[in-house]
Amino acid sequence: MSSQVQPTFVLVHGAFANSFSFAPLQAELGLLGHRSVAVDLPGHGFAATYTRAYQAPQDPGGLATAPGAIKGVTLADNAAHLIGVLERARRNGPVILVAHSRGGATATAAANARPDLIDRIVYVAAWCPVALDVGDYYAEPEMATVDAASLGLAMAGNPAELGLLRVNFRTADPAALAALKAAFLADGTDEEFLTFLSTFQPDENLDVGTSADRAQAATWGRIPKTFVRLADDASMPLALQDRLIREGDELTPDNPYDVRTLAGSHLKWLVDPAPAARVLGELATLPAPSAPSAPSVG
Repeated sequence: MSSQVQPTFVLVHGAFANSFSFAPLQAELGLLGHRSVAVDLPGHGFAATYTRAYQAPQDPGGLATAPGAIKGVTLADNAAHLIGVLERARRNGPVILVAHSRGGATATAAANARPDLIDRIVYVAAWCPVALDVGDYYAEPEMATVDAASLGLAMAGNPAELGLLRVNFRTADPAALAALKAAFLADGTDEEFLTFLSTFQPDENLDVGTSADRAQAATWGRIPKTFVRLADDASMPLALQDRLIREGDELTPDNPYDVRTLAGSHLKWLVDPAPAARVLGELATLPAPSAPSAPSVG
C-alpha cells in the first residue's frame, strides 16, 4: 500500500464483545497518528438486548427466557454489515482489517467476498478456518486444554430454545467468575477483569458459518495477511493459533502470514493496548508483497 496515504484500521470484535472494548486501543492508535474505526456487528453495541432480568437484583428465570434481538443473526449478516463499513472506509484510502477472536470468522467471510476492499487482514488470536469449520476445531487436540464445561457455568437459558447464546456476565458465582478470568484475562487484576466483563453483552448469535465460509485461496488468499499470536491465550491456545497459521500458509504458499507475537492473554492486549498499537502501526508502513500467482481452479 502507498506510504503516502493514511490507512484506516477497521476493528472487528469477538463474541459477546462490541466496539466499546476497542476504545483504549483506538486511543493508542490515535496518539501514534493512525485512523481507526471500531465496528459493532449486528445485535451488538447499542443494538444489544439488556433485559431488566439482567439488572440487579437479577431474575434468573426471566434471564433464561427473555427474547434477544440477536436471534436469527447469521454470519452472512455480519459479513454484509462489515462489507458496508469497508466500502465506506475504502473511499478514504487503504484499509487494514483487524479481527479478534470470533470476529475472525466474519473478517474471513468478508475477505472471501470482497478482497478488493482490504489492503491487509490482521488476525489477533482470531478464527480463520481453513481445514475445518470453526465449531469442529473444538474437538481437535489443540483445543484440549480449553475447559468448555467450566466456561458454561455462567450460561443462562437453553440456546436451542432462545435461538442465541446467553451468558450471565453479571453473575456473582465465584466458580463461574474464576473460570472466566482464567480463560480470558488470567494475567490481569481482578479489577481489570471485572471492568472488562462489564463491557460484555449477554447475548451472541449462534451461526459461525459452514465450509463455504472457510478461507478461499482465490479471494481471501490474494490479501496480504498478518497473524498476531497471543502467547498466553488460554481460550484460543497457542497450539491452535499456530495450526491456523500453518493451514493458511499451506492454502496460499505464495502469500504466507506475516507472524507477530504479543505476550499476554486473550484480552490483555485490549487492557494494555500500547504494544498492540505499536505492532499495528508497523503494519501500516509495510509495502504490499508481490501479488501471488492465481491458484489453479478445478
